[in-house]
Amino acid sequence: MRQEGAWHAALGTDSPLARILPHFRVRRQQQDMAERVAGWLQSGGVGLVEAGTGTGKSFAYLLPALLCERKVLISTGSRALQDQILDKDIPVLAKAWSSQRRVVRLKGRSNYLCPFRLQRALAEGAAPRLARDLLIVADWASRTGEGDIAELGALPESSPVWPLVTSTRDNCLGSDCPEYGHCPVVAARKRAQEADVVVVNHHLLLADLALRVDSRGDLLPRVDAIIIDEAHQLADLAGQYFGQHLSSHQLLEWSRDSRQALFAAARDDAELGVVTLLEQSIEAWLALGQRVHGGESRWEWPSGVPQELVAGLQGVAAEVARLDATLRPLREVSKELEQCAGRGQHLAAMLAFFLDSAQEPAAVRWLERRGRGLLLHASPIELGPLLRAELFERSATTILVSATLRVGEDFRAVEARLGLAEVEPGPQHFVADSPFDYARQALLYLPPQMPEPASPQFTAACIEAAIPVIEASGGRCFFLFTSHRALQEAAAQLPRRLAFPILVQGSMPRARLLDAFRRAGNAVLLGAASFWEGVDVQGETLSCVIIDKLPFANPSDPVLRARHRHCAAMGGDPFRDLQLPQAVIALRQGVGRLIRSESDRGVLTICDPRLLSKGYGRIFLRSLPPLPLVQDIAAVREFWHNGDGQ
Repeated sequence: MRQEGAWHAALGTDSPLARILPHFRVRRQQQDMAERVAGWLQSGGVGLVEAGTGTGKSFAYLLPALLCERKVLISTGSRALQDQILDKDIPVLAKAWSSQRRVVRLKGRSNYLCPFRLQRALAEGAAPRLARDLLIVADWASRTGEGDIAELGALPESSPVWPLVTSTRDNCLGSDCPEYGHCPVVAARKRAQEADVVVVNHHLLLADLALRVDSRGDLLPRVDAIIIDEAHQLADLAGQYFGQHLSSHQLLEWSRDSRQALFAAARDDAELGVVTLLEQSIEAWLALGQRVHGGESRWEWPSGVPQELVAGLQGVAAEVARLDATLRPLREVSKELEQCAGRGQHLAAMLAFFLDSAQEPAAVRWLERRGRGLLLHASPIELGPLLRAELFERSATTILVSATLRVGEDFRAVEARLGLAEVEPGPQHFVADSPFDYARQALLYLPPQMPEPASPQFTAACIEAAIPVIEASGGRCFFLFTSHRALQEAAAQLPRRLAFPILVQGSMPRARLLDAFRRAGNAVLLGAASFWEGVDVQGETLSCVIIDKLPFANPSDPVLRARHRHCAAMGGDPFRDLQLPQAVIALRQGVGRLIRSESDRGVLTICDPRLLSKGYGRIFLRSLPPLPLVQDIAAVREFWHNGDGQ
């Protein structure tokens, strides 16, 4: 580990990076951040780092991780950042410092081929629509080194063949599998155990923590330090992993695996008929869900859904109990039947839990409609105690990094949400301000005389206010919405009103949509939640970001409502303590799409009048970069007229 002060030299004018990166720039913020990260890696504790866009934050934590003598886990929220770290950043740093540290990426189980399930699928044959894809997988399986299904670009991730040739925690046979010695998952975990730096995503990190809570083993190797980038996502994602969860997909997968196990053991038709009855009851429940609740949404369970949907699940539970009773006496017939019997007991217990009318005071139960599937959850109302116990108090060093952790000028909101306020000793803070000259590079335009966001006329007024901004900017715009309804209204109107290419989220995969935006050079991209963060478009191609309104969470969301009730019962203010901080962070992420380099120029437009009319609007404004604020469209036109933006 380098001594304090040495990091300014390591990332200074004589840095080894200067010899291999032609456009290397010295950033004081990057040097200071690297020094702080190195200190935490050496001394331990919890560190919170807000690193503004352009600080070079990934180098600032990766270099200390590569040069220290401790085993480090790095977790990211997005695949794009993970790819950047592994394919670009670490190779450059390792070359510059001749580092021999072993760095590996570890993914979740479903990302790796299961040789046993592939062989079984080939032996049993696949439906005609899957036969071609199965042969492609079989050919690739004979050549793959690591068994990572991302290697096989010939098949989309959505191909229905993947569940047949990959495993889950439920259906994996573990050390009893005849292919255990050739298992890509086992090999990947062995490489992670032997590595010095392991790179994962937040989903795998949280899945590992959740397993430890339930004393069901672990997925990740033990490490000395954890660095969590894109840490602003951590609390929301944690709610998906802690607690109890049951999905129609799990039930259908169990019925399919039970059918295959019974068929392989040459059991009689009566036993297979029990599987058919279960599948029919699940399909009937799903069809009822489609009729009762169209679209994707979430409802409190069971009070927020019609009784017939609860009755439908009771019918599923009866058929699960019937198949469970069928499988139990067959445990000794084969390992697969033994495993299916164990899964049946677990699923029956989960169904009984969700059908029990007794409420769990520390959790909220809710139903989610996702595509065609239905998912039941029992999520903890408070995530902080779980994260504190399973993450921050178990790791000697935990460093959380993001461009957006503060609300206003402090970290109190994120500390409260993650349970850090009770960690001893308390977390340390570091802020690396963006090096960008926002006063010169950008402008904040707040359209005057906008109606309140609750008004039926708001979206139409928002579109009218946006059109002259887009025209002044020559297209080159992200138009970001807080709802899909507003997005679709704009998608219906703007092609008739503007001469620029209009690209709409959902019309093609996100990566293709971004490629089309970059190629066009003057397009307007209409996006919702997934375009508010994790998107990096540098240069003149993106010169304008328009946001329809402040991104407050849906107040009818069952999880949010339960947390509001809990906050109020504890004497807090749900709006001030929960809704406002989350909305500020979300807005800062959306704003962060605009200026991505020292040479970028752009106009940010926020159509929500509450920024100026409400007292809490000042908190949002204080949390944004120091942009000159104008309310006259002439100032926007003047900004482009005086600059070299077009």
